[in-house]
Amino acid sequence: MAAGELSAYADIGAPTASAQLLVLSNARLVRSQRQGRQIIYFADYKQMTSLLAYLMEDCCGGEAKICLPLAAALSS
Repeated sequence: MAAGELSAYADIGAPTASAQLLVLSNARLVRSQRQGRQIIYFADYKQMTSLLAYLMEDCCGGEAKICLPLAAALSS
């Protein structure tokens, strides 16, 4: 999706959207591609999956029940 479309969809200003997209890009959760005058952003699902796996494994403090709602949502 183009940066302008993303900012309109999220109902935030273009500068805020650009700053947030930069953060996500630096975290490798999105990638971008220039198409003419627009920059199109794509979610990096492989990287997002890795992040979710890390959060579920390491941030639940060994208590699987904490992550059960997320695991259930992902499996449906």
